Amino acid sequence: MPATELELRVRSLAEADLAEAKSIFHLAFGTFLGLPDPTQFLQDRDYIRTRYHADPEAALAATIDEQLVGTNFATNWGSVGFFGPLTVRPDFWDRGVAKRLLEPTMELFDRWGTKHAGLFTFAHSTKHIGLYQKFGFWPRFLTAIMSMQVRRIEPQAQALKYSELIGAERDNCIDACRQLTNGVYEGLDVQSEIHAVANQALGDTLLLWDDSRLQGFAVCHCGRDTEAGQDTCYVKFGAVQPGPSAEQSFDRLLDACESFAFTRGLSRLEAGVNLERHNAYQQLLARGFRTAIQGVAMHRPNDPGYNRSDVYLIDDWR
Repeated sequence: MPATELELRVRSLAEADLAEAKSIFHLAFGTFLGLPDPTQFLQDRDYIRTRYHADPEAALAATIDEQLVGTNFATNWGSVGFFGPLTVRPDFWDRGVAKRLLEPTMELFDRWGTKHAGLFTFAHSTKHIGLYQKFGFWPRFLTAIMSMQVRRIEPQAQALKYSELIGAERDNCIDACRQLTNGVYEGLDVQSEIHAVANQALGDTLLLWDDSRLQGFAVCHCGRDTEAGQDTCYVKFGAVQPGPSAEQSFDRLLDACESFAFTRGLSRLEAGVNLERHNAYQQLLARGFRTAIQGVAMHRPNDPGYNRSDVYLIDDWR
């Protein structure tokens, strides 16, 4: 039966929905990618609980006759916002479910005052790109999801960990991170990611200080049932101070991430980078990172945002 306007309802996702939402996530992506057993897609990773608990009010559920058939998650990074994963149960594909989930997602961006919105999707899928274009998103450059085997190294500078800070130290750290990202792109603020990792015990945030100035930081997920997966340290976001020393600072930050992964007993380091950040991409390649998958970043409005060759920043908007 078609999903009519009367039957299809979009509401806030509830904690009681999470197990079913996670099952739909694995099934939907596994089916799209043609896996022999679609339910096994990224079973060691959890994008659903992590995104929900980061901001329950930004988690949306689509139901038909009270049955969960799809979900979407919006992320607020200050002046920047993105959404995903957007997943719909395969037996309800092409019935307008994704469109209905996107409508309140755009309302969230409007409410937040998002200046630059985006998403990561399959570069080869005309269906996905066509849908998102209807909401004002336009394909820009490819984003590479890269990884490397972790080595035992001595970093050039020891990184502090957010988990080691207490009280006012944490507040000062958040302010310093906000000032750094604001220097990259006005209003960019990823404190939600720092808090999510700390509150959910997903990993840690690494902080590189030079005297009293923060030179760089990286928000890392570690291991199974996070966004990293089994035996992996995933850099959800990482950035360094812009300027003449950015390349050197980025190398130090990557050292810190690799050393952190090693101390946590993880063998793989994963990071995403938009290919318009050409210098950062080249530095990852030179270090031994290789692309595992790639997608396309879609932007609203159709401008580069902070994707520029002089920006040394890690993220991927998945």
